[in-house]
Amino acid sequence: MNNVWRSALRGIGTPIVASAIAIVIGGIIVSLIGYNPLTVYGSLITGAFGTLFNLSSTLTGAVPLLVIGLGIAIAFRAGLFNIGAEGQYWVGAMASVWVGYHFNQLPSVLHIILALIAGMIAGGLWGGVIPGLTKAYVGAHEVITTMMMSYIGIFLVEYMIEEPNAPMRLKGYIPESPAIANNTHLLPALPITAVKQAQLSVSIYIAIAAAIVAWLLLKKTTFGFQIRSIGFNQRASRYAGMRVPLYTILALGISGVFAGLAGGLQMLGVEYQLNDSFTSQYGYTAIVVALLARNNPFGVILAAIFFSALNTGGQNMQQVSGVPSSLTDVLTGLIIFFVAAERLIPVFIGWVRRRRSQGRAHDAQEGGTLA
Repeated sequence: MNNVWRSALRGIGTPIVASAIAIVIGGIIVSLIGYNPLTVYGSLITGAFGTLFNLSSTLTGAVPLLVIGLGIAIAFRAGLFNIGAEGQYWVGAMASVWVGYHFNQLPSVLHIILALIAGMIAGGLWGGVIPGLTKAYVGAHEVITTMMMSYIGIFLVEYMIEEPNAPMRLKGYIPESPAIANNTHLLPALPITAVKQAQLSVSIYIAIAAAIVAWLLLKKTTFGFQIRSIGFNQRASRYAGMRVPLYTILALGISGVFAGLAGGLQMLGVEYQLNDSFTSQYGYTAIVVALLARNNPFGVILAAIFFSALNTGGQNMQQVSGVPSSLTDVLTGLIIFFVAAERLIPVFIGWVRRRRSQGRAHDAQEGGTLA
């Protein structure tokens, strides 16, 4: 039991230490360019959590990061790198919007469920069919295939709303789709004005439920065990009789399902239609979220809130202290560096120990020669 707790604390502690070091170095950078780090970070924290509206805005931005991050974490656990979650997010959003402004006679709850399922299916197929099949049967690297499919997905959505005769283009000068039906709008998370203004909907509860489902899937099911086994050692898993190609396809597909769900939640809870300004980079930031959380579904919740806070707080930081909001990008890069460096520390320690042992062996050999 002690080993279990020690392992859990280490898993939580490493990202926290990495983030803390990044924040300290960020403070040094701020000092060098002539600003007060306490003022800068104080305005960042206030902008992210200082009022109920700011807190709600941070949680609103955390929802897509959280849901996409869960999918990427599942792919990482299988030893796969899903770099195309952004495209899966867009395709899922498109499918949810299409269902959202069709089938208007359905009851509200059923219409919402159908729209979200459509987004999940679209994202899952986009991530699992071509990238999954090519990875499983011809060895194509999923980084290349998911990235290529991501661009195709984004361009497809843009075509659907920008071309004059495209199926989802609303008539007019503004490139946008029809708005989804009112009965598909997700309700506010709380009946409070500040929460409504920040567009924090019940999608936050769905996102937390998704984290619980992801944890149960990975930790409490045979499927999760096989996913983790394949990620740890694919050759041994194949020798043990596991169907590696099948689980490769499923892992990438499920990763896409979560990205598609995130797109659906964003459309039903915040955007309500596709338009030309619909761009987020959520799919790329969610990769960092999963890395910081060390692929732990509950860690993804905290990491998503952290990165959303950097975004919402960064805007206030720029207004109050005058520091460019791009400082948050510096912090993100530093966090990635230190999280990655944590993996290099054992390698460095091993190298130092080998050098020392070689030095002692050399000294002993020279001592024996002199004797």
